[in-house]
Amino acid sequence: MSLIIKNGSVVTDGGVIDADVYIEGSKIVKVAKDIDCAADTVIDASGKFVMPGFVDMHCHLREPGQEYKEDIKSGTAAALRGGFTSVACMPNTVPPIDNAALVKYVLTRAAEVDNAKVYPIGCITKGQLGKEIAEMCFMREAGAVAFSDDGRPVENSNIMRLALEYASGNDMLLISHCEDKQLAADGVVNEGFNATISGLKGITRAAEESMVLRDIVIAEALGARVHIAHVSTKGSVEAVRRAKERGVRVTCETCPHYFSATDDEILSYNTNAKINPPLRSQSDVEAIIEGLCDGTIDAIATDHAPHHADEKNMEFNSAPFGTSGFETAFSLAYTNLVETDIIDIVKLCRLMSANPAKILGIGSGEIKEGERADIVVADPEKSYTVDSGKFVSKGKNSLFNGWKLKGAVVGVIVDGIQKEIKEL
Repeated sequence: MSLIIKNGSVVTDGGVIDADVYIEGSKIVKVAKDIDCAADTVIDASGKFVMPGFVDMHCHLREPGQEYKEDIKSGTAAALRGGFTSVACMPNTVPPIDNAALVKYVLTRAAEVDNAKVYPIGCITKGQLGKEIAEMCFMREAGAVAFSDDGRPVENSNIMRLALEYASGNDMLLISHCEDKQLAADGVVNEGFNATISGLKGITRAAEESMVLRDIVIAEALGARVHIAHVSTKGSVEAVRRAKERGVRVTCETCPHYFSATDDEILSYNTNAKINPPLRSQSDVEAIIEGLCDGTIDAIATDHAPHHADEKNMEFNSAPFGTSGFETAFSLAYTNLVETDIIDIVKLCRLMSANPAKILGIGSGEIKEGERADIVVADPEKSYTVDSGKFVSKGKNSLFNGWKLKGAVVGVIVDGIQKEIKEL
């Protein structure tokens, strides 16, 4: 089968060009102006951006074990709607993905539903218990692309050192959930003024920053690489920036909620604003944005965390952490970063496509001849109001429900095949 995307503004790593994109099978064959050849399918992308498919390197699909929150079919359909052609799912399922059999299960289910491509992340430790290193090599052979105990930190520093040493010797990536549980205690929001006036217990920034510094120091001592998940504070950004200047092999990600919202959102006791790490202050938001601009922060991930409505519909302290992220991520980034002239669309595509693909080692994340035909088409002029009740995801728990955003995904192609997505 062949497909041609005509008249679009094609976002390449070198800039935006007015060009057509010709695809045969699963590959991009030609990118040029006015391509004159017959194709089985023609897509008119006039007035739209044609971008590399987004790569989400941090999401939760909940399967196996919590399919009432989300499953691989609904989650990958929601990912497509958000423009994500590839997603890497975290292993904090029930049971945790800590062995090759469960890695294979996730890949088999993803192939059956045939939506966005799924790249499983395996556990660092058995059962996410932080006591014994999991069989990472076997999981990698089965298809795992990285390893993390996300949702729980690896609290034992020596276990983390051994895991990084093992991963480094076998060219594997560890993704660290940086949280000192003793410092976080039973906090539910960012420690500060808003926590005080709301009567909600705060989580000190030090709970995140101390673990970021620990893992940087261990990685530096070993010459190993480490990836820091969901960076949310000014101190964490600065720690990563200084480590990169010293040549430490550290990368990091942030999420749309950390540059789009502050902890003012907790004042209405909206449980969809209960996120871990928590929403921070305006100064933290500004530091996150600065980190995105100067290259300290390598990627934008969603940390898509779907929950059943009944779980979020309770008092703030008892509700679970997390917000549903697939279907609003691009629009939040476009509205808050590109429309405001903080970054351009080329930089945004690096943060959402090329960089996470490179970190995970799953392809180029770029539109160029010979590469895999994973493409997203978006209308930069389309504005809409978020209605989480219409999400494809089972998780309707969106912090951004009711927000007006600009920039909407209107078409997705995975391995050269046009996928059907619902309009926002």
